[in-house]
Amino acid sequence: MKRWIAAFKNSVAALRHGFKNEAPIREEIILFLISLPIAPFIAKDAWHLLLLWSVILFILIVELLNTGIEALADEVTLEHRDNIRIAKDCGSAAVLLASLIAAGVWAISLWEYFT
Repeated sequence: MKRWIAAFKNSVAALRHGFKNEAPIREEIILFLISLPIAPFIAKDAWHLLLLWSVILFILIVELLNTGIEALADEVTLEHRDNIRIAKDCGSAAVLLASLIAAGVWAISLWEYFT
C-alpha cells in the first residue's frame, strides 16, 4: 500500500509540474476540464461519453510521456545529436497522432449530434 501511495504522490507531482511548466500539458488539462460539462450533451450513451473524455486524456498521457522523453534527453546532453533529435521528434509525432485520433472522435461525435 505504501508503494501505491508513493506512486500516487509522484503522479500528482508530475501533473503539477506539467501544469505549471509545460504549456501543452496545461492546455490539455484545461481542454479536458472544458469537455467535462460538454461531452454529456454530445454523447449518445455512457460508452460514448467515456470515449469522448478518454481521447482527451489519451492526448494528455502521450504528452506527459513526450515531456518525460524531452526532459531525459535534455539531461543527457543539450548538444545536437541525431538520436536525441529522433527521440524528441518521435515523441512529438506520437502527440500529433493522439491529437488526430481525438479530433476525429470529437468531429464525428459533433457531426452526429448536429445532424
